[in-house]
Amino acid sequence: MVRSNRSAVSLPAPLKGASLIRSLKQSHVEVVVALPDIVTCDAILWPITRDADFTLVPVCKEDEGVSICAALSYCNRRAVLLMQHTGFLDSINAIRSIAMEYQMPIVMIVGLQGMEPDRAPLDSDRLGIRILQPICSAMGLSCKVLTADSHAALVSESIDWAYENSQPTALLIATTPE
Repeated sequence: MVRSNRSAVSLPAPLKGASLIRSLKQSHVEVVVALPDIVTCDAILWPITRDADFTLVPVCKEDEGVSICAALSYCNRRAVLLMQHTGFLDSINAIRSIAMEYQMPIVMIVGLQGMEPDRAPLDSDRLGIRILQPICSAMGLSCKVLTADSHAALVSESIDWAYENSQPTALLIATTPE
């Protein structure tokens, strides 16, 4: 479905990887579980690999990351799962059964590959992006869309909320290289 006749919109400064990483540190995240993807690699993942404050756990499938983050929470270690929206969709059953059913503080940072910069995810022409928020809503999964650099503070708030309430959360992001 193609949408047209959109008026020009003045966009805020896009979310920067450095701002997101500062928020992870502010929330005392120690471990980043990740599957490399086109959205988050340059701005977030590669800088994290060079940062001694983080331990990187690479995974082959995103649903493995759900289990690893759950296990780390039992050890009082704060972790985030960094993945692309296609991996989130592939991992719905693990998210449902582990994060939701067992009320685990699994924080998922979900890169929106192909998100159009002039519209919200719910208005995307890309089906995979457009259905993310409704899926989260149907599951009762806390979900926030972070597209502007001013939203970086919501990362810390969301991580702290997830661990204080033992609930999962998804942060849908689009980043730009630094």
